[in-house]
Amino acid sequence: MERELEQGSAQQPADGGGATKKEKNEIWEWVKAIVIALVLVFLIRWLLFKPFIVEGPSMQPNFHTGERVIVNEILYNIREPQRGEVIVFHVPEENRDFIKRVIAVPGDTVTVEGDVVKVNGEQIPETYIQEAVQEAHAKGEDYNMLMDFPNGVNQETKVPEGQIFVMGDNRSNSTDSRKLGFINLDDVIGRADVIFWPIREMEWINHDE
Repeated sequence: MERELEQGSAQQPADGGGATKKEKNEIWEWVKAIVIALVLVFLIRWLLFKPFIVEGPSMQPNFHTGERVIVNEILYNIREPQRGEVIVFHVPEENRDFIKRVIAVPGDTVTVEGDVVKVNGEQIPETYIQEAVQEAHAKGEDYNMLMDFPNGVNQETKVPEGQIFVMGDNRSNSTDSRKLGFINLDDVIGRADVIFWPIREMEWINHDE
């Protein structure tokens, strides 16, 4: 009887000890899947799309300080920015990134006279600030009380090849092409596509003219 018990206890680890080959393969497949997923998230997060934090009032009423947006960094590898699109670009002289709206593209002629912005001789609708402009006019004020274009700093009105003209939505409080001049396409980081934080403000960004 002792012999049988000893044999039974000796056989027990062989029956339940360790994972089977199939189980090990399944675990390895899960590990590979997780690693691949993490790599993809990294690529999408850092190489294709980039988060950007809005700072300052220059894009009010459509963007506010502290909001976080997702910037599409691959779109402009396929095509150039278009009028009305909200973009993020780098200003080497100030060593920081700005968020503004594209008003005119290469070959366009642009002028700014108060609240009237003309591209190629025609006033653009600018529906994205229409309500704010109307509120200012109802108070007997101009929405743009900062600077017209051309001006003493920037006098050229035709956008050169390889550059664009941008403005902030908050015309009276924005450092944009009226001061900075035309923006080089090489300095454009990408298009701002989604406000993702705070959650209550989450929305797709309007790129209409």
